[in-house]
Amino acid sequence: MNIQTEVFGDVLVVHTPEEFSEETADSVRQCIEGMGFCRVVADLDGTESIDSEGLTMLLNLHELLRTRGGDLKLATANTVNRKILEITRLDRELEVFSGLVEAVKSFRAGL
Repeated sequence: MNIQTEVFGDVLVVHTPEEFSEETADSVRQCIEGMGFCRVVADLDGTESIDSEGLTMLLNLHELLRTRGGDLKLATANTVNRKILEITRLDRELEVFSGLVEAVKSFRAGL
């Protein structure tokens, strides 16, 4: 599976696949871990469905990055994805931004 990424300084942006599920979550995790960044934004705008494995991977990755001195932030304007994050309360664990630029810039605010 080809995971689309972008790099903005020391921030890795990962565009999650259309179906963020058990079949794709591990590929996303491996991509992120393999690139070695501690500051990551997961762009969920192109994602049409997220299952429990996708959500679990995001939470586990968040914890891993935090232990390494980094963080995982989410970007999505998709109302369905935002509702899923709200219902599962992941929006209380992870910072969720409406836009990709806003999420990337938030790492600069903490410096």
